[in-house]
Amino acid sequence: MKLQFFVKACFFSLGMLVIVSYADAQQVKKTGKDRSGRKLIFSDEFNYKGLPDSTKWTYESGLVRNQEPQYYTVKRLENARVENGHLIIEARKEDYKGAAYTSASLITLGKKHFKYGRIEVRAKVPKGLGSWPAIWMLGENRQQVKWPNCGEIDIMEYVGKDSTQVYGTVHYADTTGKYHYKGEKPVVGSPDDGFHIYAIEWNKDNISFYYDQLLYFVFDYKKAAYDPGTIFNKPFYLLLNLALGKQGNLGGPLDNRILPLRYELDYVRVYE
Repeated sequence: MKLQFFVKACFFSLGMLVIVSYADAQQVKKTGKDRSGRKLIFSDEFNYKGLPDSTKWTYESGLVRNQEPQYYTVKRLENARVENGHLIIEARKEDYKGAAYTSASLITLGKKHFKYGRIEVRAKVPKGLGSWPAIWMLGENRQQVKWPNCGEIDIMEYVGKDSTQVYGTVHYADTTGKYHYKGEKPVVGSPDDGFHIYAIEWNKDNISFYYDQLLYFVFDYKKAAYDPGTIFNKPFYLLLNLALGKQGNLGGPLDNRILPLRYELDYVRVYE
């Protein structure tokens, strides 16, 4: 009897989330604002086909960071494409420019930068050991001041070895250049069971992190070591990527049997 009630409750909650998501989409489409009255200032609904919109996105290229094994390719449909209303970022096992794996990392650097607002993405993460998709932001001045002085906001990281959790994290340097990070990784069930909403609400004092309707972390600049407020009061750009893990990094060991791996994104919306 309890199990039956639990199952019914889960289906009810899922149904309500679908209804709310649909209602929000119609509200935005009709008025250009969400239900709270915030103005939509950037979006990609992925309602086209082919390569990602070049007026909104560019690419990282190569073997970029963290000793990750995947080569990020540029304008390659096998790794990044829009189809059936979704952006698909796909990681593949294949020899490519000296690497054994390929994937894609889309960024708004040079296209659109953001300072404050609600950044919201509806996405379905891929499961399996070594899966490491993310939605995150870096300071637009990264090339000038380098990481972590530019700041980093991880709206969502998911790693297959921790399959019941998502990560929300900030990274920054204090006034002496020392590295700090703050974050939470709530147990939320099965993030890979379907589409979920990952969002932050960011203002001059703090950043709030959401999984669907769950507020699970608030980063208050004043409570952080060596007040990093000045770092997070500057423009940032957005990144969407699918990394692969390896022994020794956060993604953990990679099980080749999970490949090819598909990370699906339904929309990206930024409100002022």
